Amino acid sequence: MRPKGMLVLVPWFALAVVSAAQGKPPLSPPEMVAISVGGKTVSLQYSAPSVRGRKIFGPGGLLSHDATYPVWRAGANAATALHTEAEVTLGGLKVPAGNYTLFVLVADPDHWVLIVNKQTGQWGLTYHAHQDLGRVPMHMSVPPHRVEQLRYLLAPDKLTLEWDRHVASVALKIQ
Repeated sequence: MRPKGMLVLVPWFALAVVSAAQGKPPLSPPEMVAISVGGKTVSLQYSAPSVRGRKIFGPGGLLSHDATYPVWRAGANAATALHTEAEVTLGGLKVPAGNYTLFVLVADPDHWVLIVNKQTGQWGLTYHAHQDLGRVPMHMSVPPHRVEQLRYLLAPDKLTLEWDRHVASVALKIQ
């Protein structure tokens, strides 16, 4: 039996190998952020795209061309992966320990909704709403300066996504 965690790591490893073989860094490099509380780890793996002078959000923006729009893979390349060793609560949504995929509903660029999806290991342009564990409104703010490269931050009480002229966060409680 193959461990489920391996399904999440393979796309990032493959992207790194292909980019290294070509001798140039990937345009959307693989990233990982993690936090441990009480001996339990919560982590996110994602590919971090850059703005590179493009319009990202709203009508005609880069994301509006994705097949899953207005649902966004919350990163680039493979879908953004959430792994949690403990039950967590994301903005009121109870998420049991395990592996999940994060998407963000960006139909309104100023009012995002975090989607926790039970399907894992897929490329980012594969989304099935019937696999949603749940959806949570995100708190929106504007960063003091444009955030060129997408980044996630995990704190003991908050999950934050920053990119372009958007900061979106949800309360995080690790049980």
